[in-house]
Amino acid sequence: MRAADQQADPAGVEWPARLNVVTGKGGTGKTSVAAALALALAAGGRRTLLIEVEGRQGIAQLFGTDPLPYEERHLADAPGGGEVRALAVDAEEALLEYLDMFYRLGAAGRALRKFGAIDFATTIAPGLRDVLLTGKAKEATTRTVDQRRVYDAVVLDAPPTGRIGRFLNVTAETARLAKVGPIKTQSEGVAALLRSPITAVHVVTLLEEMPVQETVDAVADLTSFGFPVGRIIVNGTRPPLPTGRVVSAAELRRGLLAAGLPADRDVVAGLHSEAHDQVIRRELEDSLRADLVELGLPMIELPLLPDGVDRTGLSALAEALRGAD
Repeated sequence: MRAADQQADPAGVEWPARLNVVTGKGGTGKTSVAAALALALAAGGRRTLLIEVEGRQGIAQLFGTDPLPYEERHLADAPGGGEVRALAVDAEEALLEYLDMFYRLGAAGRALRKFGAIDFATTIAPGLRDVLLTGKAKEATTRTVDQRRVYDAVVLDAPPTGRIGRFLNVTAETARLAKVGPIKTQSEGVAALLRSPITAVHVVTLLEEMPVQETVDAVADLTSFGFPVGRIIVNGTRPPLPTGRVVSAAELRRGLLAAGLPADRDVVAGLHSEAHDQVIRRELEDSLRADLVELGLPMIELPLLPDGVDRTGLSALAEALRGAD
């Protein structure tokens, strides 16, 4: 890939894909990571587009803005003069745009909405909805003005791991079923882009048993479909414990007394139990981390944000993504 197609922070960390698809089990912080990645890729004067396709308005909630329309709008500034724009893709609006683009229906296409034809179309052909959503991401990724790309990178906040394979593969299925015409051409173009080096599918997870298992399953699913898997992004990680063993109750009591803190039996017993639970929990996390390492993919660990994910927290996650190696 040409050097110009690679996104790198000042330290030289590369995110070579132009279309970065972010998936993950529900509750892992998928949308927060997608937003942070868009901020990271916009650093240094670049422009990125953050796309939402699930209709949850999660991006607007993260940034404290009004609900996003089906229109690319400025969302945030990034360090070094960069810009993040955002788009909430609506399947109905995308279908109207598609009908106007390929069939020149214009007002006639908009009139279909009054008769419920668009809802009917996306209901009897549920795969059509996903074709429209991924098609919009493809259009934004490849769009140029005066032979220059409009966006240096596009980040797609995609559906969760449980259906990411089907979501991305629907264009290939549509291209196979459609014999001729714009639908076949459009589907083939999207399917090809999603399997090209321009695209990378990143999987967000937590060091918990269910998210890690879904990550392993999702990577296998994506690989079987031929989609390029990018990085495993482990969200909400904690710094290592200062010691690998549980100190004794007597040691705890001596430490509390030395610090001038209460050291009665109940306090010491409670702290000792909590310390033991922490060590057990960290051992489980180490085991789950090893399972992820076995996937053989680049892995990034993002810190747990004690105050939750606000604008400051997003900037901290973006900085961690820029500094990852």
